[in-house]
Parts: sequence; C-alpha cells; structure tokens
Amino acid sequence: MGREDYNKALKSGKKDYQMRLLRGEKPTLEVLDDIMPQKGAYYEQPLGIVQIPAEQIVGTKTVGRSNSFAGNFMPILQEGSEFASKWASLSTSHVEEGIRDPIKAYEYMNKFYVEEGNKRVSVMKYFEVVSIPGNVIRIVPNRTDDKENKIYYEFMNFYQKAPINYIWFSQEGSFAKLQEAVGKEPDEVWTEEDLLDFSAVYTRFSSEYKAKGGGKLRNTPGDAFLAFITLYGYNAIEEKTTNEIKELIAKSWEEFEILGQEQEIDLKMKPNEEKKPLLSLLIPLGPSKLKIAFIYEKTPGTSAWTYAHELGRLYLEQTFPDEASTIFYENVTQENIDAQLEDAIKAGCNLIFTTTPAFVQASVKAAIANPDVRILNCSLNTSHRYIRTYYPRTHEAKFLMGAIAGAMAENSRMVYIEDYPIYGSIANINAFALGAKMINPRAQVYLEWSSKKGTDIDERIRETGASCVSGKDMVIPEEASRYFGIYHMDGENPRNLAMPLCHWGKFYERLIRTIMEGKWKYDDDSSQVKAINYWWGMSAGVIDVICSQNLPIGTKRLIELLKTTISAEAFNPFSGILYSQTGIVVDDPNRSLSPEEIMTMDWLAENVIGSIPKMEELKEQAEPVIKQQGVKNTAGTNE
Repeated sequence: MGREDYNKALKSGKKDYQMRLLRGEKPTLEVLDDIMPQKGAYYEQPLGIVQIPAEQIVGTKTVGRSNSFAGNFMPILQEGSEFASKWASLSTSHVEEGIRDPIKAYEYMNKFYVEEGNKRVSVMKYFEVVSIPGNVIRIVPNRTDDKENKIYYEFMNFYQKAPINYIWFSQEGSFAKLQEAVGKEPDEVWTEEDLLDFSAVYTRFSSEYKAKGGGKLRNTPGDAFLAFITLYGYNAIEEKTTNEIKELIAKSWEEFEILGQEQEIDLKMKPNEEKKPLLSLLIPLGPSKLKIAFIYEKTPGTSAWTYAHELGRLYLEQTFPDEASTIFYENVTQENIDAQLEDAIKAGCNLIFTTTPAFVQASVKAAIANPDVRILNCSLNTSHRYIRTYYPRTHEAKFLMGAIAGAMAENSRMVYIEDYPIYGSIANINAFALGAKMINPRAQVYLEWSSKKGTDIDERIRETGASCVSGKDMVIPEEASRYFGIYHMDGENPRNLAMPLCHWGKFYERLIRTIMEGKWKYDDDSSQVKAINYWWGMSAGVIDVICSQNLPIGTKRLIELLKTTISAEAFNPFSGILYSQTGIVVDDPNRSLSPEEIMTMDWLAENVIGSIPKMEELKEQAEPVIKQQGVKNTAGTNE
C-alpha cells in the first residue's frame, strides 16, 4: 500500500515540477535560509507546539532536503531509492496508526519551513491532512514601512489575543476589523470556545469559497471571509447551515471578485450621454412605471442633509407625475434599516435610494437578495458590485465658498465647521482653504468638527475671532437659523453671504432618466467587474453656489467667472503646487490631482489650523459613518 501511495505521490510531484518549470518558477521547495532577513534584522521567538495549517507549510529550513520534493511537497526521487522506501513506510504508519510526532519548523511571515520532518509533511499533505503539529520558532523581522511587514505585525498583535494562524489578509487593518466583526473589544482575549466556534465557521466558509473558485481570485480567503461576515454579520453566519452559506457565497460572488481588483471603482464623472439604439425608440427598454423609495437617517425638519434629499424627492414627483411615484422612510437606524428596506421592496418599490453611507451594508444585502430591485447608496469611494453609489463633487462649490470667505474676512480668519472626517469631507475642507488662499494669501482656516466630543463651536468661533464662518450647507427648517452657508459675523448677528447647493432633484432626475430611456445598462461594462460610482459636479449641473445680495458685485462677478471655468472643466481646484500642513504634496505646477486622490485625501492644507480627529474623539452617532467611510487619520496638527 505504501509503495502504491508513493507512486501516486511521485506522479503528482513530477507534474507539479514540470508545471512550475513551464511558468518559470523554482520547481522545488522554497528554502528559508535563502529568504531570511540579514543577521541583526530579525529575532527568534519560540511558540512551542502549534497546529500548523498544512497548506501554509511551503518549504524547508535548509537547502539539504529541498531538492527531494516538488514545490507542492510531493516527492520527485525515483521509486527504488532509500528515500522512497522510508516515505512508503511512513505512509503505511500514517494509515495504520497515524503520525503523532510533531515536526520542527520555523514560521516566517506566516509561512512555515520544515527543519525536521519533511517526509512526514509530504505524507500528510498527500493524505490531505488539514493541520500538522509542530514545534515552531517564529522569525520576527524588524519593523519596516513595507506593506507585508505592517500586515505581519498586525497579525502578531492579533495572535496574542487569538492564536489563529490559518487566516490571512492582503490589506492593512484587516486583523483589527476581524476582531471587531466577531464582536470583540480591541484587546479582548478569545476563549477556547471562541476559537473552536470561529474555526468551524471559517472552515465551512473557506471550503465552499475555494470550491466555487476562490483560489483563482487575487484576494485571500481571509479577505473574502471578512467581507462576508461584515456584510451578513458573524453571529448570523454562525447560525447558518453549510448549504445556506454556499448559497450566500454564490449570490455574493461579484463582491469577492471586486476585492481583488486594483481599480475596483468605475467613476462616472458626468451623466451618460450615449444615444439610444434606433430599435429602443420603438421598444421601451426601461420599466413602464417606477416606484421609488427614499431611506432617510433623520427627518427633513431636523437635518439639512435629509431636507436637501427630500426636496429632491419632491422635485421628482413634480417632474415625473405619471412615470414615477415615491415614498420615504425617516428616522431609520442601524437596528431597523433591514426591515425598512424589506418593507419598501414588499411595497413594490423597484428603485431605492439610501441616503447615508451608514446604510451601505444593508443596501448590499438587500440588493443581493433582490436582484430585480435597483438600489443606490449616497456615498463616495464605496466598492460594492450589487449596488451603485452616488455623490456630488461638493469640493467644487466649497472652493468658491472659500474664495468668498477669503474676500470677505477682514482679519483673514475664518472658521470651517465639518461633521465627519469621511471620504469627500477632507477634500471639501482643503478646497475651501485653497479658495480662500487664492483670494487672500494670509487666509487662515480654523477647522472645527461638530461631531467631536466636548466641542463648543460657538465658543471656538469667539476664541479665534473669525469674521467669516462656513456652517451647515443649508437651513434646517425646524431651527429657522441663519447660521448656514458662508456667513459674516457682525457682532452677535450672522449676515449670510452665500450657500453651496446640491440640486438633488436634478441629480435624481438624471439618474432616473437613464433607467426610463434604457441607458442604465450602458454604464455597466460587462467585460469588467467593477463597482459603479456616480460622482457628478458643476459640469453636470448638479452643484452650484447661490450668492446673497450682501455680497459685493465685484466678488459676485469673480465667483461667476470661477464657476464657469470649473463647469467647463477648464480649471481644477486641486491643480498646481499643493502644500499640506506637513510639507509639499504636489511639486509639479502642471499637475492636477486625480479623482481618486481627491476622494481619498487624508491630509490638510497648510493654511488649515486643526486636525483630523480619531474615532475615539468623536461622538457615538459618528461611529457607523466613520466605520464605513472614514479616512485614514494621518494628517498633522497645526495649532
């Protein structure tokens, strides 16, 4: 029996050897000594007896035995060799009584290299053993700025709380996200029961994921698993059967494909103007009647953001009185968003707009479960395949608002009030600061966060002595306050100068016309798997600035000129040499930042006084939005 197994293993080894040669790869086992850091650039850490995932054993410690095996650890020495005889004996022992003696191995960057027990590993891999006991020494490299090194240090930190070595990620921050996704506090140690439960859930997922073809994707099974439990909830997945997990994996497959894409977001910078085919003029391609639901986190009376979207909904009802009907849900929370989406779908809605980034995950879940319903979420830089996202290029308006403030602030001091440090908001702050500096080189922008704990913004405005303030974008109906847009402080009284305006009605109208005219599918490139994000600005007519009669006529003319050049895409606010609080960002006077660089901005302009707050500095209600859309907190402070 042992000889027969050796012959089969030998064939597998020779096949793997040839395939690697054809791909230009090393055909035999990796050797740790060949890839170890230089002496002094690492230290050793004994881990004791560890259950080593068999698939993560990739090589040998020294070169001595590496040439006896193909890269898949199957033997390549001839059948009559002494090596073959010993391998066959081990094979028989494994079948009859099991191989119990632990191997000796080194772990480096979460891969394992055998020092003693190469044949035992080969035999157990042949019999598809899941894990192999081993006495392990970890090789810990010195810290560097290399991405893999950073991920490895995150893994070691996680390993202290949960000694799990069979899951790996390709992105920084993922181990901390996993800790959170399974319901653990950042430093909470896992119990034995936790570890057993997790192993069971992950094993069921990874088996079905690989069976579906996950090994061909560019992400790791860990990446896919984290996305999976973030979407559906770890506890909910724990309760599902293997068949239910299999079905959800199949339905969510395009989400996993996006994880491995370098350019996963297809930005639509302006509405699709593609002409309809002649046949579609005779045969309508869109639905005959749209029923549209709007999901609001707050109420139009208490939130300027919700009020703006509600005006957009009312505009739709006036624009399409016969073609569309609308309903809305307000005061929706994380606890009831799933139920509200389900209610909208049961009510016959075939188009749903969820108007806050906090509802992204719920939107994706609903879209996967209801593929005939179009669901769009109002967020930026969100990579999900089953929904589309939309957001205005508000930084274009903020640049003009900054120019107004620069012209009207006599003491060159102005305050900018922002809600959350999320994608897009940092670009708004910096665009405002650049606009102010263009008009007034001495302009200083004091940044205040309304969601920051213990912040008294009115007191901060008095302390800075700022004469111009950028507040909420528009009036909140129930407050009837004048503290919105750009206002000039005349003693204790605000004097409104201008306000940015997002024409949500026009935004929604143009999105809906793509459906009614049968153009919806033209935005989707069937040759690629990408998330679609509509990011329209002044060129699409959905962003504007409204100037008040309090603004001098010369300043109005200047703003109109700037607006015209931005609308014609002849000027980008983020062009030329750019400086942050910590140094130069762009040193090429002829370069403009790309859309991706603007969206993911995590630095503050040099004339901004303030910083990007960390999660723990913000109020509790900020948490869902920050988790979904928060930027990296890497900007310096200039106070």
